[in-house]
Amino acid sequence: MEQAMNYAADSNVCLNRIMASTDLSMLTKKDAALFTRRVKTHFGDLFDKYITIYGHQFDCYFHLQQLINVLRDGVKNRKPALKKIDNLRLQSPNWYKDENQVGMALYVDLAGPTIKDLHTRIPYYKALGITYLHLMPLYDSPKGDSDGGYAVSDYRKVNPCLGTMEDLESLAATLQKEGINLVLDFVFNHTSDEHHWAKEALAGNKQFQHYYYLFNDRTLPDQFEHTLREIFPQVRRGSFTFNEHMQKWVWTTFNSFQWDLNYSNPEVFNAITGEMLFLANIGCAALRLDALAFIWKEMGTDCENQEKAHLLIQAFNTCLQIVAPAVVFKSEAIVHPDEVVKYIGKNECQLSYNPLLMALLWNSLATRKTRLLTRSMQKSFSISDECTWVNYVRCHDDIGWTFDDNIANELGVNPHDHRFFLNQFFTGRFEGSFANGVPFAENPSNGDCRVCGSLASLCGLEGALDTNDQQGIEDAIKRMLLMYGITFSIGGIPLLYSSDELAKLNDYDYLNDPSKRHDDRWVNRIAITQQDTELALSEPSSQLTAEQDASLLVFRGLQNMLAIRRSNPIFGASRTTIVDNDNQHCFAYIRENDSGEKLLAICNFSEQSQQITGGLLGALGHKPATDLLTGNVLNGNESTISLAPFQQYWLKQ
Repeated sequence: MEQAMNYAADSNVCLNRIMASTDLSMLTKKDAALFTRRVKTHFGDLFDKYITIYGHQFDCYFHLQQLINVLRDGVKNRKPALKKIDNLRLQSPNWYKDENQVGMALYVDLAGPTIKDLHTRIPYYKALGITYLHLMPLYDSPKGDSDGGYAVSDYRKVNPCLGTMEDLESLAATLQKEGINLVLDFVFNHTSDEHHWAKEALAGNKQFQHYYYLFNDRTLPDQFEHTLREIFPQVRRGSFTFNEHMQKWVWTTFNSFQWDLNYSNPEVFNAITGEMLFLANIGCAALRLDALAFIWKEMGTDCENQEKAHLLIQAFNTCLQIVAPAVVFKSEAIVHPDEVVKYIGKNECQLSYNPLLMALLWNSLATRKTRLLTRSMQKSFSISDECTWVNYVRCHDDIGWTFDDNIANELGVNPHDHRFFLNQFFTGRFEGSFANGVPFAENPSNGDCRVCGSLASLCGLEGALDTNDQQGIEDAIKRMLLMYGITFSIGGIPLLYSSDELAKLNDYDYLNDPSKRHDDRWVNRIAITQQDTELALSEPSSQLTAEQDASLLVFRGLQNMLAIRRSNPIFGASRTTIVDNDNQHCFAYIRENDSGEKLLAICNFSEQSQQITGGLLGALGHKPATDLLTGNVLNGNESTISLAPFQQYWLKQ
């Protein structure tokens, strides 16, 4: 207790000294008062994290002073309209738990193809029910291969092919007026080798060489390599790249042109904070933290999910609370389920992708069984009431089979063999598979890989269309609606990946592009045309092709479910309980809110009709319940509940 009191006293002394020497003359009186108040409120947390990470360095307090200057400049540059939103969000901090929140993620060039063009797509997004638009990396990046934009050369400049920063600010303002929250990427584990920091390092500037991990020989890299996993083994082996110009080894976790930032240097933290605040001041509501698990390196570990990675993110979060409290963090941690949840917290990441749910939905489609899904969600779905999941089915990336090996073993499932089966199934190598996926990042050492492919192709639509299999087409459509129906109803923000809503098939044209052919993820990075969106909003016609007909059916199905979601508060800030049932092909959960409303969802993952005992209706008190999807009513006393192939119930009292 005494130590804690002394620590608080140190924090107060430090704060008083820093604020006394901080020039606030460039701020208005109102902003100066606001800044001073927020710094006083949050400095204790910031001091705690900063000193824990950097307190052993002789110039720590100098850098802390510089960080306060960065935050001051962030407040100065924040527009009055955004400060109003800050105040509104502080009054309604859990806005992201509302049933109206529905997301879409897209690449601008595949959906625009420019930022200005996205203005014309807003009516389409609103017709579907989108209120959260994630524009994947649109910053300046190397020509050719840039890891899909995740190699950033300048955080403050838009890729010229997409437009300008003024275009982005204009779009942000328009989206805000239309009730759509803008989400941007915060790519902070690395920069591209064309970033001006990297260029300075290449030129021999020692200050900027300390922004990255550079080594004169292989001694330390070899020691690190003993415990590191390879991310893209199909591209290159190891996590280090030799730079001929500098005659040094550079830490490059992902690609050789993506240089990992050195967060053991407080100057890097301060510099990246400045970039983060610039992005926040564009007018976004959330920042997706890319590759956050990798940001802290520690010899003898796998350099993932380290304790100081969490401290860094918490410190970044505190900086946002001072400058842009309306902005929240979204975690992108594609790691073990037990590690995913550690990033979720009001003081860390308020939002988090749910890779476990995503992977196990696909698993249940392949196996037609739900035990692994049920047990895993019972363990991992519950998180802080102040946070929420971002539930998705597909994204711009590959599918990795993340699940808890211990749970699999308890269910009699061999984890290694099962992952091999899933890879075989979804790449069409398993006899009887309906999927048309592409293997990604196959490791020649152990045969491991991940899977790429569009929602529609992985659900069987591509193969069914190729063989004119009408039943296969119907089943594929039902699979798509089933998976998205779960993300719409289970709790959290559902996130559609652009092109999923139109059931677009794999795009194999990437194989003809030398800058893309080595990266099979481009197979599910699919362009959407004006013709596509016009078709989605048109009336059904006998003139449609089978592929167009399927596209329209999926769009209308998703649109209908989202309309139901918006009109029922039970899909907002409600608790979720994953419940057991007596049918291994069915998945069930209960939603309940503080108003006493309840909803029971039951989902059939089989092509065959299924029955479960009516005892499950006890969750609704055995009272009459209406299926929100069909309007049908169950009296609550049924001895069994019947589900058609791939059917889902949303039963509400």
